[in-house]
Amino acid sequence: MQPTGTFTSSGIKLAYYEAQPVTSASDAANNTPAETIMLVHGFASHANMNWVSPGWFEYLTNAGYHVVAFDNRGHGESEKRYELDDYGSHLMASDVKALVDHLNLGKVHLMGYSMGARISAFVTRDYPEILKSVIFAGMGYNMVRGIGNPEPIARALEAPTADDVKNPAAKNFRVFAEQTKSDLKALAACMRSSRVPVTAETMTNIKVPALVAVGTTDVIAGDGAKLAEMIPNGQHFPIEGRDHMRAVGDQSYKDGVLAFLKSVPKA
Repeated sequence: MQPTGTFTSSGIKLAYYEAQPVTSASDAANNTPAETIMLVHGFASHANMNWVSPGWFEYLTNAGYHVVAFDNRGHGESEKRYELDDYGSHLMASDVKALVDHLNLGKVHLMGYSMGARISAFVTRDYPEILKSVIFAGMGYNMVRGIGNPEPIARALEAPTADDVKNPAAKNFRVFAEQTKSDLKALAACMRSSRVPVTAETMTNIKVPALVAVGTTDVIAGDGAKLAEMIPNGQHFPIEGRDHMRAVGDQSYKDGVLAFLKSVPKA
């Protein structure tokens, strides 16, 4: 899928993707406006890999939703920067707000996967006024506890080749980044950027309905149920038998998200 257009956030040019809903006859007759869901992809991925190829755009538009996604700064078709100050979850959360404003979307449902879930948490903290609901996918309690030192991954991204990387976990990130044809230098800067923790207070202050969807064999995300318990209107959806990489396209995950969206009050 080619980008629909571009927008600018803090001076950085970002590519976005948009698909209109398949409108039912009753909605057309009633002139019912479609709700928007915005999708935020994970580290070293991009909107096409995270959301288009696994069928999310088709699934959600067929369900009547207006779907918007974008390539995070340093990723996909968006502008690449190489300084640490150009990244960080709080800045990447401001990109979500900038796109909402650019498209005049008002309030949206927001779903982020992995790094996108962290970004979404900062959106709940900094821009709660734009949210109808939030879905944290591919990230459980480790979002609050932290997931370790980013330096081995950054060094793996900077290594001459993937074969030069001896750390197995870091090598997996390098191989994945090569598969997505990513700018390795930009990703290293993103990985090293200020990793302000998502606090327990951020979670307990979320006012909108929230869903935490994590694969049952995902060793990166941490406990999804434990994160959901911290959120006043939180729900947990276990993606059975899926790990961090294989959960994204899972049909039960799609169905669970749709059931959650339908449960959110329209008002």
